[in-house]
Amino acid sequence: MDFISTPAGYWLIITVVFALIELATVGLVTIWFAAGSFVAMILALIGAGIPVQIAVFVLVSVICIAAVRPLATKHFNNKLTKTNIDSVIGKKLIVKTKIDNMNESGKVELEGSIWLARSIDDNIIISEGEEVVVEKIVGNKLMVKKVTD
Repeated sequence: MDFISTPAGYWLIITVVFALIELATVGLVTIWFAAGSFVAMILALIGAGIPVQIAVFVLVSVICIAAVRPLATKHFNNKLTKTNIDSVIGKKLIVKTKIDNMNESGKVELEGSIWLARSIDDNIIISEGEEVVVEKIVGNKLMVKKVTD
């Protein structure tokens, strides 16, 4: 009987498949199942029955997901920068070009880039140099309101 056709061989194949999926996605999702299948493979090698192998596979996978994944995610994702455009909502900016909705004009500077801006209120004109806060984003325009002290 060759090794691949044994329960241990099947667990080895499953382990490799989960590990390859993890390498391809780097999502910290399938690695925990690879750990579970690896432990099940060891149990198969020492003669444990298939129900025990399956139970240990599930148990080890769940424990790894519940206990280790939150720590690993925190450790590996601690250097990510928020790039979602919604992160600018609430930021205070300086008006670079007068904001006048009726004349469809207005620009603000955001982290070194110039963005189109419009007042949240069509009747308010905001002068160059004034401070505004971003209320929402509509298309490619930042909708702002004048900062009041």
